[in-house]
Amino acid sequence: MNTRSEFIAVVLAADRTADDPIARKTGAACKAIAPVGGTPMIIRVLDALEASGMVKTIVVCGPPAEIIPKCPELEDRIRSGRAIWLPNLDSPSRSANSALSQIDQQAPVLLTTADHALLTPAIVQYFLTKSRAAGSDAAVGVVRYEDVAAAFPGSKRTVIKLRDGGLCGCNLYAFLNPRGRGLVSFWQRAEALRKRPWQLIAQTFGPVAVLLYLLGLLSINKGLATVTARTGIKVQPVFLPYPQAGVDVDKIEDLLLVESALVEARSATRG
Repeated sequence: MNTRSEFIAVVLAADRTADDPIARKTGAACKAIAPVGGTPMIIRVLDALEASGMVKTIVVCGPPAEIIPKCPELEDRIRSGRAIWLPNLDSPSRSANSALSQIDQQAPVLLTTADHALLTPAIVQYFLTKSRAAGSDAAVGVVRYEDVAAAFPGSKRTVIKLRDGGLCGCNLYAFLNPRGRGLVSFWQRAEALRKRPWQLIAQTFGPVAVLLYLLGLLSINKGLATVTARTGIKVQPVFLPYPQAGVDVDKIEDLLLVESALVEARSATRG
């Protein structure tokens, strides 16, 4: 078997809210199909996954069926079989859980989001290769905030402050076996607290961990070791050397940042 291309990718593509600011700004029917650099965001993600050479199947969870015809590029990929569409549920974690229940239970899975507009084949390759080598049930992509701040000065990102330094999530998750998929249940509990990491730590790890976090003494490995102890799921972080992996498009400022980054990348390529 060609182990390089055995991953199934699940792309979460539904809006979190009924009035998404990116959709409103661009006039798109939903954020996933909003144009970035002239290309719908979700198409940028699908292109990166296909070009990585490590994904055999792409499953798109959302947007709602009535929106798909408003993005001919996405509609064409679904019709041709290059992407499989599944309906989304009322939250990202429930959508992910639903999608995982409908695909091969033995296949390793990459989970990402349609608003990962700066995703590249190199990022996908690096993350999946390192995830495989970690020997864990699941892997989570992270990038150091100092790298993001250096690459994108002034950019405001959600930062988890740990002993290792500030870390940003990358919306990249690898579930390497059936046990690893159980991490989505943990995600369902964490979802409402994603912007309040101390509350997540309190509910998951207990008061001692909260104190360590507030004192800046909690490390990512200690945190994930506690997840393993609580859930039986061995989770490893993958530190990505790509600052753009820590940038998703949630706000208008993010959209402008990504547009600027794409212009710079095109200029560098031409140069």
